[in-house]
Parts: sequence; C-alpha cells; structure tokens
Amino acid sequence: MNKTYKIKPTRKQLATLKKGWKLFQAINDTYYESISDLEGKLSKETGIEEIEFIHDNMCMGWSGIGNGTRTIRLFQRSELEK
Repeated sequence: MNKTYKIKPTRKQLATLKKGWKLFQAINDTYYESISDLEGKLSKETGIEEIEFIHDNMCMGWSGIGNGTRTIRLFQRSELEK
C-alpha cells in the first residue's frame, strides 16, 4: 500500500529544499563544533577530563554536564540552573 501525497514538489521547489538542507547541515555542524569547543574549554579550566554536555536519547533536551569516562557524576540541569 503506497501513500499518495497531496503535494509533489516541483524541480524548483526540490532545489530550494536541497539548498535549505545544505544550510541546515552547515548550521548544525557549527553548532556542535561550538559545543565541543566549550566542552574542551571547561575540561581545561576545571582539570576534569572529557567534560560533556549530556543530551537525553528521547530528544527532550539537555540533561546536564558529566563526562564520558564517568569519573564525575552527572550534574543535572536543575542543579546547574539554580
């Protein structure tokens, strides 16, 4: 059973969507590079290796700060926002 869609993009519309996707990827890459840079800075300033901002797997947002090796506990978002 194939789904029939009401809208079928024209070539021009598809080209616009493709350009938008490339822009999205560039913005997303910059965003994650910035986060990675900040994590590195925090690790250097605190002396705690591999600090990470922890994002939950259900896409509900950022949970807190911890590290991959689990040498520190996860500091929950609620604690960090006090």
